[in-house]
Amino acid sequence: MENTGIGWVYNNRARDGGCARVPVSDFSEDQVGRVRDFHRAFAEYEPTPLHRLDSLAGELGVKSIWVKDESKRFGLNAFKVLGGSYAIGKYLAARMGIDLGGISFDTLKGMTAKENKQRLLFVTATDGNHGRGIAWAARQLGQDAVVFLPKGSAEARVRNIEREGARAFVLDMNYDDAVRHAKDYAEKNDGIFVQDTAWEGYTEIPGWIMQGYSTIAHELTEQLEAQGADKPTHVFLQAGVGSFAASIQAYFAYRYGSDRPVTAVVEPDRAACMFKSASIGDGRAHMVAGDLDTIMAGLACGEPNTVAWGILRDYSDMFFSCPDYVAARGTRILANPLGDDPRIVSGESGSVGVGLLSLLLEREECREAVRLLGLGSDSRVAFISTEGDTDPVGYRKIVWDGLCPTPDKL
Repeated sequence: MENTGIGWVYNNRARDGGCARVPVSDFSEDQVGRVRDFHRAFAEYEPTPLHRLDSLAGELGVKSIWVKDESKRFGLNAFKVLGGSYAIGKYLAARMGIDLGGISFDTLKGMTAKENKQRLLFVTATDGNHGRGIAWAARQLGQDAVVFLPKGSAEARVRNIEREGARAFVLDMNYDDAVRHAKDYAEKNDGIFVQDTAWEGYTEIPGWIMQGYSTIAHELTEQLEAQGADKPTHVFLQAGVGSFAASIQAYFAYRYGSDRPVTAVVEPDRAACMFKSASIGDGRAHMVAGDLDTIMAGLACGEPNTVAWGILRDYSDMFFSCPDYVAARGTRILANPLGDDPRIVSGESGSVGVGLLSLLLEREECREAVRLLGLGSDSRVAFISTEGDTDPVGYRKIVWDGLCPTPDKL
């Protein structure tokens, strides 16, 4: 359904007990525990903060709101390094015929240097955060990286990639075409293509990247238990190609089964490939074409990860398509906290879920979506702010200058 600028589709399949579903065994407690053990081996590792926003929850009329702040991840201002580092680690271990589990990061680094006399080249395309994570992981493991970015990429994101020792190139094309360019470049230059999306014939490395993201969900559940808090009743997950959202969704689906949180998948309206796929309703993934022009640069992806789509199709309850003002509102809300709530610096791709919840609960036009989600005074809602101010100029335009104001009538 779409009637307010914010579009939504309710997914009847998610709670159909007789519906066949894709398996999520790759996100079992045992497997996710191994992924987290790999990340723990990095000297920079520590769980990112999980903030409780009681004043915002009271203002919006729900019981609890939590925001996990991924801007603190490894000093890289975004979560993406979790997937890229794990995928590169898995690739190098497989190349040497060893199991990544049970060996330290330093041991892997030493074995790689001894085994590979010549540095390997890892190649990827990115809107910024994924490429920086690949560059960082390659440098940590003594390898090289080349990163391609789509047109319009923020200068700060390019410079941050270069600071990690990678070569970065901005192309005159959108994100999905940049992915194809990176793949061709890797093939022509004996490189290893490391992309966080999947298609027929290319699933293994994207699968490792998705597993890498599961450390976030593992930390979140552990942190809630340490607080003595119940699991969330609702989770809002932002999607670009869908890898991040599907990873978190799969972990909760495996851990909680039919008692998993109600999940809303959130996308920019100009790059809403998951929303489009859910709207068509034939079970297949569908792409969105065009420039994909949105302030949510990290979510500006028109072609779904086919593996991720299967998970989101089978386990997610609702899909949302959001104009840019929703993300801008979320960024401003987190930057200007109520009461004793902590201030959270969240970029456009990290804040869109918070902006959406505020509008759902405050605007009459969204009442039907609230009913379908079952949001109310007993709801415990979790968000993952996937990035900080990775584009500082854009962040200031939103927070200081009021870029993309919320309309009086949606």
